[in-house]
Amino acid sequence: MSIPPIQPTRAEAFELGQAVEQSSLDDGELPGAGVDPDVPAGIGPYKLALRRLRRNRVALAFGGLFLLIVVLCLLAPVYSSDIAHIGPNDESHIDQALGLTGIPVGPTWHSQFLLGADTNGRDVAVRLLYGGRNSLEIGVIATLITMILATVLGTIAGFFRGPIDGVLSRFFELLWAYPALLLGIALGVSLQIGGISLGLFTLTAGSLFVPAGIIGIVYIPYVAKPIRAQVVALREREFIDAARQQGLGSVRIMVGEILPNLASTIIVFVPLILANSILLEAGLSYLGAGVQPPNPSWGTMISDGIHLLPAAIHLTLVPGIMLVLCVLGINVFGDGVRDALDPRSQVRVRR
Repeated sequence: MSIPPIQPTRAEAFELGQAVEQSSLDDGELPGAGVDPDVPAGIGPYKLALRRLRRNRVALAFGGLFLLIVVLCLLAPVYSSDIAHIGPNDESHIDQALGLTGIPVGPTWHSQFLLGADTNGRDVAVRLLYGGRNSLEIGVIATLITMILATVLGTIAGFFRGPIDGVLSRFFELLWAYPALLLGIALGVSLQIGGISLGLFTLTAGSLFVPAGIIGIVYIPYVAKPIRAQVVALREREFIDAARQQGLGSVRIMVGEILPNLASTIIVFVPLILANSILLEAGLSYLGAGVQPPNPSWGTMISDGIHLLPAAIHLTLVPGIMLVLCVLGINVFGDGVRDALDPRSQVRVRR
């Protein structure tokens, strides 16, 4: 015969509660220490992350700097036609752009040749903005390629495991084994010679999509491997087992259950890959494997001006500063987004 449990009286229960509370105080814990009083009850994780990000003034300032650079680059045609009155590849003003010694003029701080001219008589300011358009376009396209392919392949590899995981993991490791710059140079040189022809899909040798596609493929394992590891952990969770018990197929589970839990990771990776894509594009263009002349790019502008140091330092300094500011703005803002999405973040929020 089982003995029924002894129920404590109301006074005993009160004394027990007092003892537990006193024990917590003795250990240095405060009542309600696990609850952040600044966080409203029932607030969603992304709304909370947005509030944390709004409190990070440094990240917002650098994000505004990057946005300003984007806006200026998008207004390049307006500046070229209405202010400078010269195109990015216009060499008709070479007599005004070169001095008696053949050295390009430096910054004039006027509407024409605001930041100086290059050896071909082209306006540096105009080419700087058009080069920024090309660099940002390549960076954005490469980031989209990387994030889409890495998310799909990493999710499939982590969810199905077995032979599929083995083949995809070896592919990731093959790309991972080569340094990104060396792999980009190898692919860039080979593809810039003859372009890409895949039936209905054809790209000419000078197309901006060639370096964008190369950079997008190079960075796939840097995103796919962390996503695969996270999917491997998620597929063993109880809510995935419950979805299987309800009869959901693999595709519906990956789209409806796995991908929403990868959203924070994907958001954090976007600015990181964007900054690295812009940097890699500049490196490839500097070495002749990226954007091809006469199309401007920050990397090609640095390459064109490096041999005139120190006589015409503006040819290297101007695009170099713009590249540094752009990448710095993306990285600092990306760090702020990562901290905002981190549940252990110490950033305080207000109601």
